[in-house]
Amino acid sequence: MGIIRQEQENIMRKYNVAVVGATGMVGRKFLQGLEERKLPVENYYLFASARSAGKKVDFMGKEYTIEELTETCFDGKDIDIALFSAGGGTSEKFAPCAVKAGALVIDNSSAWRMKQAVPLVVPEVNPEDIAWNNGIIANPNCSTIQAMVALKPLDDKYKIKRVVYSTYQAVSGAGMGGYSDLENGINGDAPKKFPYPIFGNCLPQIDVFDEDGYTKEELKMVNETRKILHNDNMRITATTVRVPVFHGHSESINVEFEKDFDLDDLKKTLADFPGLIVMDEVKTGEGKGVYPMATEIAGKDEVYVGRIRRDRSVDSGVNLWVVADNIRKGAATNAVQIAQKWMEMQEQ
Repeated sequence: MGIIRQEQENIMRKYNVAVVGATGMVGRKFLQGLEERKLPVENYYLFASARSAGKKVDFMGKEYTIEELTETCFDGKDIDIALFSAGGGTSEKFAPCAVKAGALVIDNSSAWRMKQAVPLVVPEVNPEDIAWNNGIIANPNCSTIQAMVALKPLDDKYKIKRVVYSTYQAVSGAGMGGYSDLENGINGDAPKKFPYPIFGNCLPQIDVFDEDGYTKEELKMVNETRKILHNDNMRITATTVRVPVFHGHSESINVEFEKDFDLDDLKKTLADFPGLIVMDEVKTGEGKGVYPMATEIAGKDEVYVGRIRRDRSVDSGVNLWVVADNIRKGAATNAVQIAQKWMEMQEQ
């Protein structure tokens, strides 16, 4: 069997992969995820802005030189997949160049997520949408990704009627600027990224406001959830809050169903879903329960769920506490998983 497996590995196609934004926070996690998953890759190409071009990066046991991202940098390299994490404006300008050169772009920005012709994918949830891509696949918003892993099995079994999101999002979700605001705020420095100090504070504003008083982040969760779950009529509302935590988004999710449920059966449904780990041990009268926390899940790829309890204010509802590493599963890992799934589909 070992010989057969080795022969299969030898004949499996190998791919050329580019990472755009390789020196940024998510870009570095792209590299880490690619190294951990050991995908069948022949060549890697690392791109970043002119400011980072020429820098040396140790990756996969080799030293790579960062190349400048230009409109022609993808040409002649036979790149199969380009992982983008360089901001919306950069993606809008350069992703079409990569597609024109023959690459499949998996983009982490918000630029393509709600485009009708672009699939928005969480591999555990809607892998079938990968197949109808036209050269670009969008990586969802970090908060949406972890929510989808928890909600998909419940929607399949009990049919979701309404969702209420309340999120508690780490500063790393705002990039290095947000991370620095918390680090420096501990010393009393004024914020540079956020509108108000984040240390010792909670900011009920992530991104800009629209005319209805919702923030852009809240609308992302609403619209992306509907697109990923293929239900434009799902009733959803959200309040997103930035909290003084470095890594790990936490979400309180209240869900109302069309169908009734048994709570033990619901917990088993969650526990059986790929990529989802149930941490839910509480005893009446005890002062310390078991539930997921941001400090415990940093550096992990799975989504964690706990505090699972029936909502007695409606006929069929449940409360969930969902936590995940926003830079790994909420960004880099999900994109690498999309690439991995696409590669597997090419072998079928």
